[in-house]
Amino acid sequence: MKKNLLILCAIILGITLVLPSCKNRTGASPKTGAAYNQRRPGSLQISKKTKPAPGPGLVHIEGGTFVMGGSNIDDIGYDFAAPKRRVTVATFYMDETEVSNVDWLEYLNWTVQVGKDLRWYYEAMPDTLVWRSPLGFNEPYVNNYFRHPAYRDYPVVGVTWEQAVAYCQWRTNVVNENALRTKGVMNDWKSYSAATAGNGKSGKSSKTASKGTAPNTQPFDLDLYLQGQYNDIGKGAPKNLNAQQTAAAGKRGTSGTASNGRTAKIEDGLFTPGRYRLPTEAEWEYAALALLGNMSENNINNNKIYPWYGLGVRSPDRKTRGQIYANFKLGAGDNMGVAGYLNDAADITAPVKKYLPNDFGLYNMAGNVNEWVYDTYRQLSFDQTEDFAPFRGNNFKNNVYDSQGKIQTMGVTNIPMTEAARSGKKEDYLSQSARFQSQSTQSPSTPEPKDTLMALQKVTFKADQRGALDPQNLDLYGRITMVSDRSKVFKGGSWNDRAYWLNPGTRRFLDQGESTSEIGFRCAMSSVGDPQIDPSDTPKFKKKRSKVGRP
Repeated sequence: MKKNLLILCAIILGITLVLPSCKNRTGASPKTGAAYNQRRPGSLQISKKTKPAPGPGLVHIEGGTFVMGGSNIDDIGYDFAAPKRRVTVATFYMDETEVSNVDWLEYLNWTVQVGKDLRWYYEAMPDTLVWRSPLGFNEPYVNNYFRHPAYRDYPVVGVTWEQAVAYCQWRTNVVNENALRTKGVMNDWKSYSAATAGNGKSGKSSKTASKGTAPNTQPFDLDLYLQGQYNDIGKGAPKNLNAQQTAAAGKRGTSGTASNGRTAKIEDGLFTPGRYRLPTEAEWEYAALALLGNMSENNINNNKIYPWYGLGVRSPDRKTRGQIYANFKLGAGDNMGVAGYLNDAADITAPVKKYLPNDFGLYNMAGNVNEWVYDTYRQLSFDQTEDFAPFRGNNFKNNVYDSQGKIQTMGVTNIPMTEAARSGKKEDYLSQSARFQSQSTQSPSTPEPKDTLMALQKVTFKADQRGALDPQNLDLYGRITMVSDRSKVFKGGSWNDRAYWLNPGTRRFLDQGESTSEIGFRCAMSSVGDPQIDPSDTPKFKKKRSKVGRP
């Protein structure tokens, strides 16, 4: 009895010691001791530490090390464009499927009904003339492939690299606006619909405004929202705990929600963890190989040639023996096999979920259509890029701000104007003073000025590093090379390619403004926080109790 009582006392004492430390970690600063989320100036407002869910359609892919180009068993062109090199890919997200025709139709529909920009609509349309061939009858595809319901779930083609990048930017804005309105951070879709139906772009419905700020009916852009250029605060907006900020918000907006809430910040964790973009070449190859199902305890048991297991392109299983794993061209004049038993059941492209996914759950990472990646092509890229998150094609840009510190936009689209980045590091205050309140006196963080002679020696910075270490030579372009800073990589093989190109290590390039009936794309997104998707998969060290605050 006495022993049990001692154990109980020890447990209670342990809980008493642990609880204050937990409270300090979540409710107060561990460095200053000042409480968070207090209704006073100087108290930092923080949200719960969360790992936000990705946007719709994405699969979470745990990063790791692999041999880039390692699956390529033959260099038929003898160009040595894909040498083997071990690299590490950070954890990221990738679309489960290629972007389909219906996805692109949604994009075009938005440019007309919300963007109201006919030029954007025209320039975003895929080039359906890519189906035309001088010695082939493909005219039915010119008229039907993109718009007919029968091809709704087929991958969109005739899209340039530039169009794909613009789609990613648009998708980022639409997904984040939908999340903010669905969660009530901005006015919900019902209020938005009422505002657009009754007052066009003004959005000043008296019924809506009486509940808070009027819904913003201009095209949404994430950068503009984060800059505070939309005054659209819904019932579920984060509370503004700072009294001074609350008063200022009440003056700017109307009564109700506007006086109690504020626009969301990145610190709130309400946005997508990253922005939609094209996958880098390393990410795409890593995701296509999907070595996850072929490893145990940090060891890869066998290499792969294709996204599936085995050396061939046909299934060895008894029930599906001989069936083709992907959509590709088996040989000259053989695109789909013999009638009555079509081998890959596709004459041109196939639906984006036609075949089995790989071990990451991604469909058609080999065959169907080639896919654009983000990288600029160079033959020697593998020898020069970083071994962590390798990428070639950085073109650093900044948003353009006016004298009021607001982001300038292009036309009626609300897409920010950009300019080449002027520096490779944070610029000094005086060069950015137009964006902030002008302050001539120095602050405690004002850096010590450099020596006069050192200041005259300015370090040159190139915002466009697509040709880093291997610049383009336009004097030779069109004569002995077709490679330039506009050359973008595509991978994966298509319905009209032989099996060799289904290997994830192969790579080709095309001008960023060109398109074909054999190239599509899918989107990717960077992950944030812990790179382990499921930390319980690996053993963990036992944590010792913190000694902070203990005598």
